[in-house]
Amino acid sequence: MTALFPVDRAAVRGEVRGVGLHARGGGQAALSSVPVLDSAGRRDYIWEDQLVARNSVTLSRIELADWRAVHSWASLAEVCRFQVWGPNTEEQTRAFVVTAVEAWSHVPRQRFAYVARVGGEAVGMGELHIRSRGQRQGEVTYAVHPRVWGQGVGTAIGRELLARGFGDLELHRVYATCDPRNVGSARVLGKLGMTREGRHRHTALIRDGWRDSEMFSILEDEWRAVTPSTRPRQE
Repeated sequence: MTALFPVDRAAVRGEVRGVGLHARGGGQAALSSVPVLDSAGRRDYIWEDQLVARNSVTLSRIELADWRAVHSWASLAEVCRFQVWGPNTEEQTRAFVVTAVEAWSHVPRQRFAYVARVGGEAVGMGELHIRSRGQRQGEVTYAVHPRVWGQGVGTAIGRELLARGFGDLELHRVYATCDPRNVGSARVLGKLGMTREGRHRHTALIRDGWRDSEMFSILEDEWRAVTPSTRPRQE
């Protein structure tokens, strides 16, 4: 595994399943409703954002003990469909986690890797990379386990990464990329308020040939215009 499974990695019905977070079979990732049971046991539907609100997503520093949880999705072909890495062996996942943990001790820190949890259970991860401190540029990547695709988890991870990038690290611009075929990933980046800047051609050689990358970004003033100012500082 090179960098964290970037937002390119597959797509949920609204998130890139896999940093990018993906749609089943590479299908359409639309903002959709999710079936639930109401208090009377009747079938009802709620929107993905409401589901995330009910099942709060939290981010914490990745630890060595998280490697098995990470491997539970990094070993799946559907999660790495649009990536140069994977499916991972256990050794590859362990090596990835070791590198991600060690990055927290680097000075200055350039890579911030987190595990995403819902109700204490690891369901994905997100990374924030400082690409230029002088120019205040950053990149976000994330991955989500297929068992929670379509539940707004990827969007929640992305929002928290942006909050840390702009609010805590005072970045000016944060970007993300995705394979043009990854419609779900592109839809999630749009939900995060990112603007599509264009397409970079043949940026990576993957299993089915050369892939292009769609470039999305958001600026600090755009983020602050739609984000509440009251938020505790995070590491």
